[in-house]
Amino acid sequence: MMKLKMKMGAVVMLLFIICSQMESVQSDAFDCLDACQTACVSPGDLRLQQRCERKCQIKCGPDSTVEEDRG
Repeated sequence: MMKLKMKMGAVVMLLFIICSQMESVQSDAFDCLDACQTACVSPGDLRLQQRCERKCQIKCGPDSTVEEDRG
């Protein structure tokens, strides 16, 4: 029973070390319009695709209030 606890403790420690060394993947979309249009997925329905892209143009246009993170 003690050996099982030791093995489980070692596995938990190993997973903790591995997870602490991982890096987050950064988003590739560098602007609002690119990020929004990437999310417009309507396979087989051109009308919905165009509608979504138009909403993105309104959302990300020059008069939009969306703050972009340029860091």
